[in-house]
Amino acid sequence: MSFVPINPRPFLQDLVNRDVIVRLKWNETEYKGRLVSIDSYMNVQLSNTEEFISQKPMGLLGQVLIRCNNVLWITAADKGDGGGDSKMED
Repeated sequence: MSFVPINPRPFLQDLVNRDVIVRLKWNETEYKGRLVSIDSYMNVQLSNTEEFISQKPMGLLGQVLIRCNNVLWITAADKGDGGGDSKMED
């Protein structure tokens, strides 16, 4: 299986107004919510946001702005596998 890179801007634009999962770089922290907007720096704004740490719900936050340099990955919430990390292969 070969890896095919994609341009992140169109990928994120396609996720606007959809439910997404945003994984931060530390503490196994994830935010699940509706992607409201992204800007030219790829900061993300979520609404109806729930916070999860180590897959345990921590509460509802509502509107959230996440600075781009804190994000490890973003995926569509309806992807079916819950986001999840993937194994890197040669």
